[in-house]
Amino acid sequence: MTAEKPRAVVLLSGGMDSCVTAAIANETHRLALLHASYGQRTERRERRAFDEVADFYGVRERLIVRFDALSQIGGSALTDRGIAVPESGEALAHEASIPVSYVPFRNAHFLAAAVSWAEVIAATAIFIGAVAEDSSGYPDCRPEYYRAFQALIREGTRPETHLEIATPVIAMRKSQIVRRGAELGAPLDRTWSCYQFEDEACGVCDSCRLRLRAFAEAGLRDPIAYRVQFAR
Repeated sequence: MTAEKPRAVVLLSGGMDSCVTAAIANETHRLALLHASYGQRTERRERRAFDEVADFYGVRERLIVRFDALSQIGGSALTDRGIAVPESGEALAHEASIPVSYVPFRNAHFLAAAVSWAEVIAATAIFIGAVAEDSSGYPDCRPEYYRAFQALIREGTRPETHLEIATPVIAMRKSQIVRRGAELGAPLDRTWSCYQFEDEACGVCDSCRLRLRAFAEAGLRDPIAYRVQFAR
């Protein structure tokens, strides 16, 4: 008799990195998918992508969590309409600085909810699609951040809780993530990465340009529609 896979909570935004992370987790774990809504510009489109990816993997355990405080706090182009989303590679040209698309300490909120849920459903791992090497330079996507949060989990959960944070794509380049997703048959056509629009991806924001560059470097066609596709 085949032993049942352990359960893992996977943070699934609906974007490419989290989708490939879910595909990786699916190889070894039963998936419980958590989606966070926080008043971001493309909130409805990301939720649709989450549902479509969850349907693809046949996942019934789904949790939608709202973090309205993040939009009330603002300070990010994703949550504050008064801050423009950088276009045409502006953010990429200043990779040493933290771009205005950074949502202050966002991943701590998401991870806290994931830990609470994981304790209740007896999950053994939390998977998150953070990328450090080839992303926007967000401070809460660094390996050191997740090592610190792992220590926090050990100190702040029940003694019998054994919960590991898994960041399987954190050291990958975006092009490697694309290739890994293709190898695993991940539904990249159902994902959404654009920071600005919900009908067609803009093609010019930081996230779109990183994604387009990744597919080009991987030698694959991006399956979603764009308003504009700038050269790398």
